[in-house]
Amino acid sequence: MIRNPTPSSIALYTALVVALLVGGLTAFIQASWTEALALFVITGVFSFIFFYYALEIFIYRKIKLIYKNIHRLKTTRYTSSVFNKSNMTSDPISEVNQEVILWAKDQNAEIEELKKLENFRKEFLGNVSHELKTPIFNIQGYIHTLIDGAIDDPEVNVHFLKKAAKSVDRLCDLVEDLINISQLETGQLKMEMERFDIHAQVRDIFESLEMKAQERGITLNFKEGCDQPFFVYADKYRIRQVLVNLLVNSIKYGNDGGHTYCAFYDMDENILVEISDNGEGIEEKHLGRLFERFYRVDKSRSREAGGNGLGLAIVKHIIEAHGQTINVRSKVGAGTTFGFTLKKGAGE
Repeated sequence: MIRNPTPSSIALYTALVVALLVGGLTAFIQASWTEALALFVITGVFSFIFFYYALEIFIYRKIKLIYKNIHRLKTTRYTSSVFNKSNMTSDPISEVNQEVILWAKDQNAEIEELKKLENFRKEFLGNVSHELKTPIFNIQGYIHTLIDGAIDDPEVNVHFLKKAAKSVDRLCDLVEDLINISQLETGQLKMEMERFDIHAQVRDIFESLEMKAQERGITLNFKEGCDQPFFVYADKYRIRQVLVNLLVNSIKYGNDGGHTYCAFYDMDENILVEISDNGEGIEEKHLGRLFERFYRVDKSRSREAGGNGLGLAIVKHIIEAHGQTINVRSKVGAGTTFGFTLKKGAGE
């Protein structure tokens, strides 16, 4: 058995077999070793030439042509090619076999990825349509009611106009969030980097959310040892968005009378920021999809709280735009912790 055969090796072994058969048969019939040897050599040479060119022209060239067609369809993920001058080998069949296997795997992976993207697109369009439909239908109902005569009723008209205005505000927030996500994904939204004290920023957010937290008896505080300056290098406005979103979520979905803590940890080149609560927690099956657009753990409760399911998706995009990471850990009945890193401010 010839391992990794080439045209020359196949032709050589085939020519030897043919020459031995012809030479041996000649020696057996004529009993002349001289003639048999001469015929063996002549037959071997001509057989080698014949089989070599037959293999090279009619088989290997066809294989190379097939491979070139496959290679043109391949993505640039695999850079090796038996037809690059720098990578030409004497064993094209083995190379072609490996490349075709890689190509097939690549095609299967691409098909699976396209299926996931198609499902994601359908789900996304469905979610967007649903989110847009609710405020639009509300606005439509209020306006038609006013047109049908309610505009003349002083006890009703202002009430309906306020409800319509609230739906318009929700619609504007949804569109703005979609624009922000699109800009973050395409890199159009540039980060304005600066050095600032994130501890002071969180304290300012605590003060702005104090009344909202008091409505549910939730306390906002820093963990022990974290009530001091921590400087980071980031987009101050965008990080405020991240912190507000995480803190508002902890108030919305936390337990009445519970608490929310913010902590900072020095991670050499980065600062780890954690927002944790002692709320109901999130089941593990939801954690992997928590940062997806429009994904809700409890859809009915999220809608009652006024969320549109885009907040955590925006948070993730903002942190990734800083070249950093965000994660979540949670335990049902114990609470949830969101953590993200930021580059440490110069001088720290």
